[in-house]
Amino acid sequence: MTPAEAPKIARKEKVALALGAGGARGLAQIGVIEALDARGFDIVTIAGASSGALVGGVFAAGKLGDFCKALEGMDRADFLRLVDPVIGRPGLLRGTRLVDAMREVVGDPMIEALPIQFTAVAVDLVRQREVWLRQGPLWDALRASFAIPGLFTPHVVHGRELVDGGLLAPLPIAATRMSDAHRLIAVDMHGWPERPPGEPAELHGRGGAKDRESLGGRVGDWIERKLGGDPDDMGLTEAMSRALDTMQAQIARVQLALDPPELVIRIPRDACQFYEFWRAKELVEVGRAEAEKALDAAGY
Repeated sequence: MTPAEAPKIARKEKVALALGAGGARGLAQIGVIEALDARGFDIVTIAGASSGALVGGVFAAGKLGDFCKALEGMDRADFLRLVDPVIGRPGLLRGTRLVDAMREVVGDPMIEALPIQFTAVAVDLVRQREVWLRQGPLWDALRASFAIPGLFTPHVVHGRELVDGGLLAPLPIAATRMSDAHRLIAVDMHGWPERPPGEPAELHGRGGAKDRESLGGRVGDWIERKLGGDPDDMGLTEAMSRALDTMQAQIARVQLALDPPELVIRIPRDACQFYEFWRAKELVEVGRAEAEKALDAAGY
């Protein structure tokens, strides 16, 4: 569907939003939401997978501004202090410290009490199917949805061990269809790279020499090496994340072809490394710019 063929979206018309999986670059979706809000779109339904669920859930809770401010105030060292490695579990990180830090900013609401209809998409590996989480504690749903296999341990919800929703639904369009929204806007996290193919994203926001000499800094360096922080020496987890990203990109293309939304906003897939959450401020700007570009091209 070309921009000329797409039905025009009227301001204040009810809009459903599908937010995609993409690791740290999912934070660009904060900028997308801000751009849509600035143009007067009434977002009544959100479905998200992985980091898209995180952004969507926080927005549905009415805390996106506070959350964004907290993220932009954190540097690499702050994020590494939230890392809680585990041994002998199916994942490198437990994720408890990270969730607790975010809960302090957002609160701990129930999904069914949110002012905006919200669905977090996770995957049940035993049953090999998507799971749509639409009730219960928000942070249970979000923790399950961003449980990247191999990185975070699975999260148990209703007796089921759940992992990252991006595994089967990197762009959860179907999960928005039960709403009464008039239009659907999807954010695809696998847009064409800004840099030439094969050129990795630059690393930003690293701590200073003093930080790196501390015990926490040395542990952080170890974790970052495990996450593939050196673009010239790809780590196991980085290789896994790129493989997952490739798979998700292909699935997202199929989802878009089978059930095309009225508007697709694409975030360059090389906007950052998948774990660089300390680059929040620049990623939000990337999302805002890409949203403005897509909206202008579509004439909205």
